[in-house]
Amino acid sequence: MEIWINPACSKCRSAVRLLDEEGASYTVRRYLDDVPEEGEIREVLERLGLEPWDITRTQEAEAKELGVKEWPREADARERWIAALAAHPKLIQRPIITADDGTAVVGRTEEAVRDALGRRGQ
Repeated sequence: MEIWINPACSKCRSAVRLLDEEGASYTVRRYLDDVPEEGEIREVLERLGLEPWDITRTQEAEAKELGVKEWPREADARERWIAALAAHPKLIQRPIITADDGTAVVGRTEEAVRDALGRRGQ
């Protein structure tokens, strides 16, 4: 299990605390320092079952500068969104937990983190 976090984010800290309380084995990826490449973002999106616009923080200053809210949310624009997430990792929703069963969740709630914990290989 891997969790993509920004240590300054309270949701990320809560998710890590819950993983620790449950004794989960996981790796922390500080994605602002260890920026995911476009291929990794595609893989995580597939695991999440989401599109790039679903995990984009559109209220961030960088998102407003790029004008992402106006970008089309369709297949032809998908690569543009992925390139923006790779170039501006601050726009990636957090935390993202990749579960051992090949799936992933956006762990913004305790329920979502527990869902990821339930997907651990026993």
